[in-house]
Amino acid sequence: MKPPYEITGRILGLISSISEQIGEVKSARLIKPPTELRKSNRIKTIQSSLEIEGNTLTVEQITDLVNNKRVLAPKKDILEVKNAIQVYSKLDTFNTFSLDSLCAAHKILMDGLLDKPGRLRRSSVGIVKGDDIAHIAPPGDMVYPLLKDLFEYIKTNDDLPLIKSCVFHYEFEFIHPFVDGNGRIGRLWQTMILKEYSPVFEYLPIETLVRERQQDYYNVLGKSDSQGSSTSFIEFMLEIIHMALEDLLTTQNITTKDIDRVELFKDFIGASEFSRQNYLRHNKDISSATASRDLKNAVDKGILKRMGNKRLTRYKFN
Repeated sequence: MKPPYEITGRILGLISSISEQIGEVKSARLIKPPTELRKSNRIKTIQSSLEIEGNTLTVEQITDLVNNKRVLAPKKDILEVKNAIQVYSKLDTFNTFSLDSLCAAHKILMDGLLDKPGRLRRSSVGIVKGDDIAHIAPPGDMVYPLLKDLFEYIKTNDDLPLIKSCVFHYEFEFIHPFVDGNGRIGRLWQTMILKEYSPVFEYLPIETLVRERQQDYYNVLGKSDSQGSSTSFIEFMLEIIHMALEDLLTTQNITTKDIDRVELFKDFIGASEFSRQNYLRHNKDISSATASRDLKNAVDKGILKRMGNKRLTRYKFN
């Protein structure tokens, strides 16, 4: 069953703008941003998503944890960050369209923080904001069938991935399938759906903008609850995605390193053999000497296998 929502003019306009931005991202070769930017954005994503849930660690402290340095902070906050670092490092191992895979991600994310991480709740639950009950989730015996329908929707429906990602995010928060950790896993799974659409979303810190508009985020969740439709939430999240892509495009003059150029070329060439000339044609903004250095470094690091000599030299990714 398709979750309820309407296509508004605002939604159509944002989808059109985002599609144009994706084209600009491709032409600027930012589909897979440079290594340092990817690392920085991943840390921002983790920090922002956890801060929304009350975590106190800063970007600098999380950077230290990523680099295996000691951090002085509450044990619970450190454990939340370590779990998030682990789960985000394994995104490629999860199946976007599998409920079991989402539960496995939740188990990693909430390990040591819940008695039974990765287990769907069976009891009733309400979400309290201040002195008010903000949301009463569906009863425990409805959680599994509702999630099953939701995963069937993202797997088989012809809706655009941009829309499906937002619908999933809202419906997941409405169902509230776990005792805790629903917000962070819901935002994570929207990223999973979006990266099926374009790999740029794997490292796009959408959560940073959600954190900056945190009250708006909660307000629009409540508004969609009262309307019985995810329309308002779709509009809100598409605005966030649009802003995140705009921020990325402002970095397009950033200097790429040899490893970044080689990784991007791997996505293009796959398992096929290629020559230095093929590599140069794909990287028109570098010199022949730079191309030679890129390929030599990749061979030395075991990334590439070199075959033949001089003009007959061919390369293949290991």
